[in-house]
Amino acid sequence: MMVDHATMTRSLARNTGADAAEPLLSIQDLKVGFSTRRGRVEAIRGISFDIAPGQALGVVGESGSGKSVTAYAITGLLDRAGRIDGGRILYRGRDLVGASRSTMKRLRGGAISMIFQNPRAALNPIRKVGDQLADVLMAHEGLTGRRARAKAVELLDQVRINDPAKRLDAYPHELSGGMCQRVMIALALACHPDLLIADEPTTGLDVTTQKTVMDLVATLTRERGMSMMLITHDLGLAAAYCDRIAVMERGLLVEAAPSADLFARPQHPYTRRLVAATPRRESTLDDLVAAAPEAAALAARPAEAAHRAPATASPATPLLELRGLIKRFGDVNAVDDVAFRLNAGQALGLVGESGSGKTTISRMVCRLVDATAGEILFDGEDISQVPAAVFHRHRLRRDIQIVFQDPTESLNPRFTAFDSIVDPLRRLGGPQGARSLRARAEDLADRVGLPRELLDRFPHQLSGGQKARVGIARAIAVEPRLLILDEPTAALDVSVQAVVLGLLDRLRRETGLTYLFVSHDLNVVRMLCETVVVLRRGQVVEAGESAAVFDRPAHPYTAELIAAIPHFEPDAA
Repeated sequence: MMVDHATMTRSLARNTGADAAEPLLSIQDLKVGFSTRRGRVEAIRGISFDIAPGQALGVVGESGSGKSVTAYAITGLLDRAGRIDGGRILYRGRDLVGASRSTMKRLRGGAISMIFQNPRAALNPIRKVGDQLADVLMAHEGLTGRRARAKAVELLDQVRINDPAKRLDAYPHELSGGMCQRVMIALALACHPDLLIADEPTTGLDVTTQKTVMDLVATLTRERGMSMMLITHDLGLAAAYCDRIAVMERGLLVEAAPSADLFARPQHPYTRRLVAATPRRESTLDDLVAAAPEAAALAARPAEAAHRAPATASPATPLLELRGLIKRFGDVNAVDDVAFRLNAGQALGLVGESGSGKTTISRMVCRLVDATAGEILFDGEDISQVPAAVFHRHRLRRDIQIVFQDPTESLNPRFTAFDSIVDPLRRLGGPQGARSLRARAEDLADRVGLPRELLDRFPHQLSGGQKARVGIARAIAVEPRLLILDEPTAALDVSVQAVVLGLLDRLRRETGLTYLFVSHDLNVVRMLCETVVVLRRGQVVEAGESAAVFDRPAHPYTAELIAAIPHFEPDAA
């Protein structure tokens, strides 16, 4: 039977209680398309929902579902290829579809504000933070000079930035990711808007910074009586901060309900898959793999033998051992007397807030950065004595590989997937010749679940999950013994994350790889790693078996990290 999705979503909106008050914003049968070289693409295919005054609506779904396109349509920020093909966007009863540029310019920032996904990209890199705040205050509040500066200081103070007067003269690159996000919040709230649209406002932030940012947004919106539209692929975040949830899939709204009802009794198969693929306190890796069809298919494939039998350290000698490791930047110890051991074939998780030293440690182990003091023993050999600048020529270079956090930034935009995968083989030794390299690349693509036909595509032609798999294939191409994984799933959708985690677990079982897993997602670390090291301000505050640390944290900081994890408990709801 054919389903009228516009009628269905209007019905769903009514069932959520959104019509208890006159809607502040009403989306009615909205359709948005984009012109491409291959013809017209429908990004939004007739969605309807309401947001009442003071309500927080969570819009969830995977990449490509239409979440951000909906936000850009509301704010009139669609790019030139995009066009609203039908429907209405009613703000306080006024249809914004077809509104003039001057009208939308007055509304943006003044009545409807937006926190963009990437704060560093959204902020002007060559203008001071104070000047950017002043621009908004001048455009919408008519403030100038000292009054604008005083108001800017007040705004930065409201978003809990220390020494706000001094920060006005800082450029975005001089601020941490969390501070840039707070500046974005200050910009969005500068003119007391009625509706705040937050598009993935915490992507890439550690759990405590994420909680601080979202608590701040929730507090400020509540105090000001504002409505909020939170766009996220983190279902736990939506459950914690939203009254209602709308689930989008491929441009359609497939389900909408109060948060507690939706997570307790998801109705649509797609919603059930999202809920099942979201890591929770009680989740196992098998649970996540089973929830993602592609991950389950990969897991069901017959096991493959390793190309090279993994060399392992003797039982008495760990594969990796750090002793008194120190890294100093100026007068600051980014890593301060860190020590731990990692046995061959095991996975160790490094967790902690941004600035705790996780990535610095991983880069020192991979010999991309030199240590200030201490030892890095790999299979008993102190590799910290080999300068990072020349380690690429060392015989152990191929034994230690890394998968970087951002697959887009770490792939050469001029390299095809094939070129990226075989580049280590060309530089560090391995099969040579066109046929041998092609065969090896195809074999690696099969092992990481990358369709062979994608090998000749460039990074911009691949999805986030596909680029992540290219990065993994490149890292394992030379059959390393230690694989360093720096936040490899930080910005991935939950189902894609399940695929990547299932893939990493499978590769470890097949090849005996050893993992040093850097992450701020404690649930993921608990599932993938046998042991965990908790870092704070460059120092180890707790270490041990993952199950014991997460179930019975000994240090207050560890307990704070665990408590900050956003989660939903369907049974309790």
